[in-house]
This record gives sequence, structure tokens and C-alpha cells, in this order.
Amino acid sequence: MKLAVLGAGSWGLGLTWLLTDNFDEITLWSREQDLSDELLNTKSVKFPVEVQLKDKVHITSNLEESIKNAEIIIIAVTTSAVRPVCRQLKQANIGKNQVLVNVSKGLELPGLLRMSEVAAEELPYNRYAVLSGPTLAVEVLKGLPTAASIACEDLDTADFLQTNLNVSDKFRIYSNPDVIGVELGGSLKNVIAIASGFIEAMGLGDNTRGTLLARGLAEIARISAAMGANPSTIYGLSGVGDLFATCSSPLSRNYRVGYMLGQGKKLDDILREIGTVAEGVKTSKAVLELSKRLGIDTPISAAIYEAVYTDITPEEIVSRLMNRKLKSEDLYRLQNT
Repeated sequence: MKLAVLGAGSWGLGLTWLLTDNFDEITLWSREQDLSDELLNTKSVKFPVEVQLKDKVHITSNLEESIKNAEIIIIAVTTSAVRPVCRQLKQANIGKNQVLVNVSKGLELPGLLRMSEVAAEELPYNRYAVLSGPTLAVEVLKGLPTAASIACEDLDTADFLQTNLNVSDKFRIYSNPDVIGVELGGSLKNVIAIASGFIEAMGLGDNTRGTLLARGLAEIARISAAMGANPSTIYGLSGVGDLFATCSSPLSRNYRVGYMLGQGKKLDDILREIGTVAEGVKTSKAVLELSKRLGIDTPISAAIYEAVYTDITPEEIVSRLMNRKLKSEDLYRLQNT
């Protein structure tokens, strides 16, 4: 059996390393300009993560060669690159029986589409699944155990992927039919992770972080339910699990963005320093537009949008959130939406 991984960013490299022994053949594809001589010649890099791939991994910038005869194709590119890559897959003669697995966590702008909707528009005949959960690439590359959800509307495909992507002692896979919920949980938590880093930089304490996680989760659940997700999915691996991991770890790029915003740094400087994409930056804009479209209150996400895109000070953001009009805690409504 053959696996193709598209994208040589942190998670693409991490998944290639993690899943190598599960497959007879494995290829790692990326654009030619993104493949360093070090990676091509030694199958190792130190950035964006430190990794040494096995000799059996074939690295290429030829997409058609990469996906040829691959039963599973993992799309591990940035959210903004998913549509262009799907179009390239069409040109590369992707077969109808090849299964797509997306691991990008975000929404397409300006259309506010989930990645499954993007794939359905570009490659309507291919089966599609989404893999999401608490999967910080650096920890995965240390061999530390974690778990993730594989979501697919076709249960046979979900079972097939669960069997072939599970790695004993390291990567436990749970199947889930709720594609919408798994996608939104993984995408929307990135905004809350920015807020968590923001709180840490300002020294606001654990009570504040607990408040953030609870109220941030409420925002994620409200939007997800309004978009057709099963509310219980948000309390699973791709929701609460991923939220807790990214909101508590400086290994998360979104957390680091928030931390530097809390220090008063500007976005352009932050992104240059990090050197890689933090999906929560664009997702904060998507959430703002989604909340307006759906008529849903998302004060934390709105505040992070302001922190990212305006000159508001960290102190003003905290004051604005703490002094909003008092209201009831809407947990019952969340469970019965």
C-alpha cells in the first residue's frame, strides 16, 4: 500500500515520519521552491521541525509521480493552498478511488468554506476525510502518544483510514461521521489559542485562562451547531482535546502569536519571527464574518481579531471583555441547539 503526503511543513513532515512503517511506499511532495537541498539530500531538516526521515521516503516536487498508485493522499498544506493543490491534483490525473485526507485547520477566505467544501467543489468524485486532534508536531516527532479523530461521512472509508493511519503506542485514531464538527473544532480553536498566549504574556493567571477556555469553547460550540455540526463532537478530540493542547503549549504557533501580541508586538514582526503560518490569524477574520452572518455572539474571537488587525492595546482588550453587559451562562441552549 502507498501513502502520499502533500506538504513539507511541520505536520506534513511529522505525519511522514510517523506513518512511514505503516506503508510499503510513501512519498512526500512539496513545491520545488519549498524543498531544501538538505531535505532532498539527507532527508532531514531542522526547520520548521527537526526530523530525520527514513530512506524509504521518496521526496519529490512532481505531484503526478507522488500520487501515482497511492491509495491514501494526505493534504498537509496551508488552508489557503488547499484549493490550488486540489486543482493540481485534478491536472495530475488523480483517480476516483484515491482517498483524500485533509489535515489543514482553517476556513477559506473570502468564501468562509470548510476544507471539505473546497474539496467537494474541486474533486467531487473522490472520497474525503479530515484528520484532527491534539497533534503538536514536535511532540509527535518525539514519539509521545496522542490521539486524533478521522471524520468521514462514509463509514467504510472511515474504518479503512482508521486501520491504516493508527500507529501502535503513538497515534490512536478514532472514527467519527461528523465532518463538519471535526473540521470546525480544529479550525476555530486556533483563535482561542491566540487568546491563551495573549493571557500568558500579560500574566493574567490561571483563573483567567480557565475562563477563556470555558467561554471560548462556548463560542466554538455555538458556531459549530449553527453550521450543522453535532454539538457533542466539540467535546471530543478535535474540539476540547485540540483546544486544551494548543491553549497550554508554546509549541503552538497560534499560542506564540498571541503571546507576542500580548507583549505589544505588531503582527508583521511576529509572523517574520515565527517564520511559518499560524492559521488562527486568518481564522479570526473568518470567525468575525461567520458570527455576523449567523447572528452569533463571539466576543473573544472578535477581540482577537482586533488584537491582530488593529492598534488596540492589550489592556483595552481585557477591559472590554470584562466589562461587557452581564448575561446568563447559556450552557442549556448550547446542548439543545
